[in-house]
Amino acid sequence: MLKHSVIAAALSAAVAAPQVYAADKKEQKELAEIRAEIRQMKQAYEARLQAMEQRLQQAQTDSAAAKAQLAAIGSGTPAAAPVAAAPAVAAAPYVETPAAPVAAAANANTASNLFNPNISMILGGTLQNLKQDPGQYRLQGFAPSGGETGPGKRGFSLGESELTMAANIDPQFAGQLTFSLSGENEVSVEEAFIQTRAMTNGLNIKAGRFLSSIGYLNGQHAHTWDFVDAPLAYQAFLGGQYKPDGVQAKWLAPLDQFVEIGAEAGSGSAFPGNDRNKNGAGAVSVFAHIGDDIGASSSYRAGVSYLHTGAEKRAYEDDGLTNNFSGKSNTWIADAIYKWAPNGNPVNTNFKLQGEYFRRKETGTLNYAVDTDAAASGDYRSVQSGWYLQGVYQFMPTWRVGLRYDRLSSGSQRIGLIDNGTLAWANLPILEAYNPSRSNFMIDYSPSEFSRLRLQLARDKSRPGVTDNQIFLQYIMSLGTHAAHAF
Repeated sequence: MLKHSVIAAALSAAVAAPQVYAADKKEQKELAEIRAEIRQMKQAYEARLQAMEQRLQQAQTDSAAAKAQLAAIGSGTPAAAPVAAAPAVAAAPYVETPAAPVAAAANANTASNLFNPNISMILGGTLQNLKQDPGQYRLQGFAPSGGETGPGKRGFSLGESELTMAANIDPQFAGQLTFSLSGENEVSVEEAFIQTRAMTNGLNIKAGRFLSSIGYLNGQHAHTWDFVDAPLAYQAFLGGQYKPDGVQAKWLAPLDQFVEIGAEAGSGSAFPGNDRNKNGAGAVSVFAHIGDDIGASSSYRAGVSYLHTGAEKRAYEDDGLTNNFSGKSNTWIADAIYKWAPNGNPVNTNFKLQGEYFRRKETGTLNYAVDTDAAASGDYRSVQSGWYLQGVYQFMPTWRVGLRYDRLSSGSQRIGLIDNGTLAWANLPILEAYNPSRSNFMIDYSPSEFSRLRLQLARDKSRPGVTDNQIFLQYIMSLGTHAAHAF
């Protein structure tokens, strides 16, 4: 029996041996394949690093060549031809590309490309249904700014389109020019400025005409607004938007939180000022903004701004007569915005809550019925305020809804001509006390970041005893290269 058991065991071992050998051979093959994949990944990683290093060297060479070309253009002497760049290795697939073209031709193209601006255009249009005659529109209790306020005309309107050209001028400066094209075939310069690029310590300087950084909404182009029009406070206190001709300095603090401080000096010709034919700065403004994240899904920004300017015979029409104001104007603005998106990803859903508060004090002289036999002058003093609050919720990747409420207070106005009995409020109907308000609802659809269709419903109570129910249908389309929008 023992002999038979030994024989059986020997036979079983003989049969299993090839199977074990085969399994071991298969395992060795799999290990070899894994090692080969690791080697390929290592080679690919090293190739990518090498490609990035060579791209960095190429960029440094091109930058030096561009500077030399610009210096040559400025001095009128030919620039020395730089050394040709080394061949670059593409990241995928991992093959070498041909050597760079002849250095002189490449650098000539680089220098010329520095002056090719990015061009973008915003096309906008609106269909408006207004219950009240827009020709009778006014913000009761507030002197008109010059026609910038109001819902616009009935029916189809081309709206405001924008044409922007922007480019880096050289390593130190960049420039931008934005034209505003109205539906009435009028072209105006909305922005035209240069700004620094290479200043240290977080400082940046801008000069020309620009959207002031006071408040929050003022620094944004109209096509980025969440509603068709500006809040009533912007219409009453800034004439829509404040765009000074002057210089701006901003300092961004080197902190983990967002801390920005800035100042502006301008000609003072923009409302609430006007052209006073004077040297130096006719208006100054200062502002400070702070912001930070709140956990992984929320963030905020808050700020305060101050604008000081003046007016010399700033005219407006009232009951068929021309009146004007001369004096000082001081405006304070407090702004805040809160944003929420799940884990910081706003693609599918997000929410934004935004609000601003305005307070303006004006002191000076009110001139009544200028250039008529009834002309008279007297002291003028007013303290007026206004605010708005809006929320916008994106409930699907391409759909948003929003609500906004605006309110103004004409406040206390001391008019000397009325106090001394020369005039009555019936002689100055636009300035008679009132608190305009407006409620807005909007829903918009954005099939991409380049297009938006919007429906807005508004209930406007800007003058006593009159309610204007308004319906707006708007389209906004973006063509060309467009810079990212601010927070």
